[in-house]
Amino acid sequence: MSTEQELTPTSYIGHHLSFNVKQVAEGGFWSVNFDTLVVSGLLGLIIFGFLWWVVRGATAGVPGKRQAFIELLVEFIDGQVKGIFHGDRNKFLAPAALTVFVWVLAMNAMDFLPADIMAWIFHHVFGQEHFRSVPTSDINATFALALSVWLLMIFFSIKVKGLGGFIHELFCAPFGANPLVWPFNLLFNMVEYVSKPLSHSMRLFGNMYAGEVIFLLIGMWAATGFSGTIFGALLGGVWAIFHILIVALQAYIFMMLMVAYIAMAHESH
Repeated sequence: MSTEQELTPTSYIGHHLSFNVKQVAEGGFWSVNFDTLVVSGLLGLIIFGFLWWVVRGATAGVPGKRQAFIELLVEFIDGQVKGIFHGDRNKFLAPAALTVFVWVLAMNAMDFLPADIMAWIFHHVFGQEHFRSVPTSDINATFALALSVWLLMIFFSIKVKGLGGFIHELFCAPFGANPLVWPFNLLFNMVEYVSKPLSHSMRLFGNMYAGEVIFLLIGMWAATGFSGTIFGALLGGVWAIFHILIVALQAYIFMMLMVAYIAMAHESH
């Protein structure tokens, strides 16, 4: 950006909120946000590589600090799943919940990296003009995660109830099996099925996007002069401390909604 553009709040925020878009095919429709894919993929490799390394070296004796931390995390997630799902949670749901929580938490935590410093690194070291470090502030990423959960919900609903039972539930719940109310049952269930991935994804995206914008606004205030730097640093520190709760809470909520949706798929109306 030019110096004049850098002094414009709109261009400053727009620059930091622009994705590194790569065209997959000509025409502009098929494209991917390269930064979202790279950061989420690297975080997955690092986080789950670390978990694999700790579990691989686990002992039955007195655990070390790393093993004790992972055991506390696993027990916490398992306890949350146990309170909602009463089937065999260890076969799939508890490991999936642990995976989702840790991965989403890591992606959310990228919001703590200083936006201007990261932009300078990506531009001068990697030659990328636009690069966003927070995958969960991308609606495409959160909707992909929510859609994956939605497909798992459909899969388990058919697996548990059978295809006939699944279709029967679409037309006969919640208002009864009378053919006259079949259209209303179907409409009600379609609204529910469509709203779940939308609300699931938008909740996480909205909170992380808002947090990213607030950090940028504080950074702009800090650039207004000496007093702005002082107050911007203080306000940024306070917001960062508060944002720790948001980062962890949004990962927890996303995980719990996944557990609740899949648990509901195992129940019959």
